[in-house]
Amino acid sequence: MTTNLGLRPAVAIVGGGPAGLMAAEVLSAAGVPVQLFDAMPTVGRKFLLAGIGGLNLTHAEAFDAFVSRYAERAPQCRAWLSALGPDGIRAWAHGLGINTFVGSSQRVFPTDMKAAPLLRAWLHRLRHPEVGEPVRFHMRHRWLGEIARTPEGGWRLGFDTPNGPRQVEASAVVLALGGGSWAKLGSDGRWVDWLGAQAVDVAPLRPSNCGFDVSVNGRVGWSALLAERHAGEPLKSVALSLDDGAQRFSRKGEFVLTRTGIEGSLVYALSALARDTIARDGQATVYLNLRPDMDAARVLAEVAHPRGSRSLSSHLKSRLKLGGLHTTLLHELLPPEVLHDPVRLAAAIQHLPIALTATRPLDEAISSAGGVRLEALDEALMSRQLPGLFCAGEMLDWEAPTGGYLLSACLASGRVAGRGATDWWRRHGVVTSDS
Repeated sequence: MTTNLGLRPAVAIVGGGPAGLMAAEVLSAAGVPVQLFDAMPTVGRKFLLAGIGGLNLTHAEAFDAFVSRYAERAPQCRAWLSALGPDGIRAWAHGLGINTFVGSSQRVFPTDMKAAPLLRAWLHRLRHPEVGEPVRFHMRHRWLGEIARTPEGGWRLGFDTPNGPRQVEASAVVLALGGGSWAKLGSDGRWVDWLGAQAVDVAPLRPSNCGFDVSVNGRVGWSALLAERHAGEPLKSVALSLDDGAQRFSRKGEFVLTRTGIEGSLVYALSALARDTIARDGQATVYLNLRPDMDAARVLAEVAHPRGSRSLSSHLKSRLKLGGLHTTLLHELLPPEVLHDPVRLAAAIQHLPIALTATRPLDEAISSAGGVRLEALDEALMSRQLPGLFCAGEMLDWEAPTGGYLLSACLASGRVAGRGATDWWRRHGVVTSDS
């Protein structure tokens, strides 16, 4: 069955995450008929899950510093964020009735810390706008990668639905299909091959903001003793560093030991550099500082202090407040001769090498890198190869750390694509053959 969406076909948006919803909002407000399709029963599933621990909307640092977090894609992301930056996102949330506050880390959250109230208010406004066209939602519509030109110059898309295959015609299309992480929430990355078949230039998807597996004495993962006793336990107030010769990372924070390696906020912050180092060299050695707030002389003095009959673990706990996880790690990663040499042990406490050998699987990552190369799109995020087809959100080839940067760029790129699709519809929106 082919569905014609009116005399002048609507703009079809495929994907109901933040980027797709923002594109829908822009189009709707401009009076453009919008049809939004999503494979899941409800929209915003990854958005809701990410907000369980507190929805991090954006970040309150200075704009230039904010933009720098997008690394080599900072120039392109700056253009998006200039139209909808951190202040604009806070104002947008306020317009939905959601107040925000800046936390101690400069991260911005809704006052109630929840994602669901914001999403409910947003969907209500999209369905019942005071000005513009209401957005029509079509759930459980899984795009099959089918896309073709209509005789009138629009697009025909093929979907799998609970009622069987469905063909839809549209004047323009905005794809906001997400990356390749958290496939159970809808972003399974299958579109990579589909767009590649249409000659759209797509960079392979890779894990970003991800955990890593470690190697210890040639063995993948921690020993059974460490894994059984300490998997899931956090290391707080520590520092990690990594130097690949061209870039250096060093930061304090916390992370968690897993059964096979490490993950958590501090690990996510270095994940892009570690991932790329592994791809180039086969592994990346990060250095853990268990006492970053002490100078080396102080640590050496405490380690070298006579310990009498006390065990090493009791001694380190007494002198440096190192707990069971810390000393187990030292025993795991250091040979006996270092453990019994105060000078070498003190140095290792502040420079403990951990060999990372692989990222965790893409589906476990917080986000993904790679996607539609920005060089394949114009400034409106329209495909140069397929005019009238726009892309937005995490499916684009950019990455950023956690801290509000991911959501900010998704929203901002959705606005850019929405504006581009609006202009296209006004200039090129086709009239169907049955008009």
